[in-house]
Amino acid sequence: MPADPSLRARAQAGLQLDAGLVCRVLEAFIRDEIGKFGIQRAVVAVSGGIDSAVSCALAARALGPAQVRAVLLPYRTSNPASRADAETLVERLGVSSVVIDISAAVDGLLRELDDDPSPLRRGNVMARARMMALYDQSEAFGGLVVGTSNKTELLLGYGTQFGDMASAVNPIGDLYKTQVQALAEALDVPCAIREKAPSADLWAGQSDEEELGFGYAPADQALYLLIDEMYRPADLTAAGFDAALVCDLQRRVVRSQFKRRLPVIAKLSNRTIDRDFRYPRDWGR
Repeated sequence: MPADPSLRARAQAGLQLDAGLVCRVLEAFIRDEIGKFGIQRAVVAVSGGIDSAVSCALAARALGPAQVRAVLLPYRTSNPASRADAETLVERLGVSSVVIDISAAVDGLLRELDDDPSPLRRGNVMARARMMALYDQSEAFGGLVVGTSNKTELLLGYGTQFGDMASAVNPIGDLYKTQVQALAEALDVPCAIREKAPSADLWAGQSDEEELGFGYAPADQALYLLIDEMYRPADLTAAGFDAALVCDLQRRVVRSQFKRRLPVIAKLSNRTIDRDFRYPRDWGR
């Protein structure tokens, strides 16, 4: 595919959303996918960030506020403003909520480790502790876990496998971060959540863009062209995209492929679970 000097404009156009239509599609998706299992309830880990706010708002609109439980999962070093923002969202949406402090569980496990874990390792422990508590609430409330990982994070592997990336259904996994930000306004997510710097809040002062080393806006444009439009990295650099950014994005996408699929099962039979036996084709025969 030849290089195109207007690629940046093409990316900007491709990332534009019809917010009303997208909301209707995602609400129907949540109702249909959860309803397939005879379930009408959902649980969402609400952090005070924009991704979880959008997922929770969509679930509340799809199922009704009474059928959604927001689960707040602070750690002792979490920013108090994050909890305040989460509580503001819960009040605005009218969903039920529960607060589960993961500090004791995380600290207890960290004490058992045989060395001084890095911030990344500590963050992974926190993310997986949160998911343990969230899935417990899934059983207690009788609802499926609604995911909060966006397309940018999933492509870059920017998340913890079996931690914040875990869910039963994910309404925002095909929306880039900047698209989630646009959808948040249509869903009337509080301004304080929409305008704050993106952060997983895994340690004091943590910022997504600072940790990644680039901003979401240029990354989303490049990823849209690489993934959705299937341009080559060389086409992007010829069109003026930063070569180091394009190379870094491509490397992250390739290296994190294992996070985007179920565990690969060694094939021994004619009908292996992860490739030959798949719902819904084989369901209920």
